[in-house]
Amino acid sequence: MAEILTANETDIARAGTLLRAGELVAVPTETVYGLAANAFCEIAVRNIFSAKGRPFIDPLIVHVHSAEQVAELADVSHPFFKKLADAFWPGPLTLVLPKKDRVPAIVTAGEPTVAVRMPAHPLMREILRAAGVPLAAPSANPFGYVSPTTAQHVQDSLGERIPTIVDGGACACGVESTIVFVADEPRLLRPGVITRENLEAVLGVPVATEKGHLEKLADDATAGAQLAPGMLKKHYSPRIPVKLFAHGAFPQIECAGCAVVFQARKNPEILAKLPAGTQCFWLSEDGDAAEVARTVFALLRRLDGENFSSVFIEKAPDSGIGVAVNDRLSRAAN
Repeated sequence: MAEILTANETDIARAGTLLRAGELVAVPTETVYGLAANAFCEIAVRNIFSAKGRPFIDPLIVHVHSAEQVAELADVSHPFFKKLADAFWPGPLTLVLPKKDRVPAIVTAGEPTVAVRMPAHPLMREILRAAGVPLAAPSANPFGYVSPTTAQHVQDSLGERIPTIVDGGACACGVESTIVFVADEPRLLRPGVITRENLEAVLGVPVATEKGHLEKLADDATAGAQLAPGMLKKHYSPRIPVKLFAHGAFPQIECAGCAVVFQARKNPEILAKLPAGTQCFWLSEDGDAAEVARTVFALLRRLDGENFSSVFIEKAPDSGIGVAVNDRLSRAAN
């Protein structure tokens, strides 16, 4: 099983040395745990795809700790880049930019753009500085499975495939970063805790939603190269069947041994109407959007390890952070 390192100075230095040398290391970020490798080492990046079983059509996000590192990877001349970077970096925002030749094609699925992020997690920033190179890092889980938000999640699903995990505690956001295509007409490619409204307030222009991003007609077998991660129709999926029901509605359950997940704790009189044997869970005591996002993947993993026939999940309100939660749930349910 993978060795778990801590946040002490010696372990940070060791993680940096391993990454610089082309090894894989699972690392904490404020969004989810990532499986990191030296972004300039094609063999190391290829090992990410191998460990995850990830198709090469799905590009990787490259993580940096400084503006100088961004300039090594991408053309940062567009004025929207500076506006977004100044407002949201370090933080859970990924920017898709024209790539430089130094970035291996395997990182970008052969596309002329590269996805770049400056994470806010203090331990991840220390690891980046120790490594001294940009780190390509998708979520540290088997491809298509529920993303990990603790070191134990990584150990449970990838512990036999990778050598090292750095434990940085539970992730603060709990869902992957917002992704924006930087252009004169910017596009939101993947929603996250930084919302479209947040982006538009900074840019002063409309931010378009990628057409059909919740119902994208791509699948793992037939899709071409993707512009950014997280755009495939089926993703973030547990093994247990997931069925969604509208926010504020009541699930129509026709099977035994089900789990029902609400956004907030429900009145016992409402829960009493569920079929006998149904177990209920909630993502937040009061439906707090940030807490829902932070806990949704962890609960999906927990339910996946129990003997439920299926899980019914209430959608979030379709605004703000709820857009990101519903995006992940819609892909998990495919």
